[in-house]
Amino acid sequence: MTARVSSSATPTQTDAERELARAEADYQRLRQAYLDLARGEDNEVALAMVGADMERANASLRSLAGQRQLPVTPEPSQAERRHARRLAEESA
Repeated sequence: MTARVSSSATPTQTDAERELARAEADYQRLRQAYLDLARGEDNEVALAMVGADMERANASLRSLAGQRQLPVTPEPSQAERRHARRLAEESA
């Protein structure tokens, strides 16, 4: 037996799913931009700006997904910079 979904719940759910997908895409786009910057020239200002945007996108994504906010978040630039270095070393 399948559960019936009222027609009034479907648009809201679809809107929420679209917003969640958009937030995920924003986060991934910013993360990729950060990794590209970290692999290239070491521009601390650009890394800090994109890192801050990435952190806000992550917080928005967590909120939309119903996950609790982390009380202390590591500085994104440190973790992402290490990840970019590993990727660069693997590809070299």
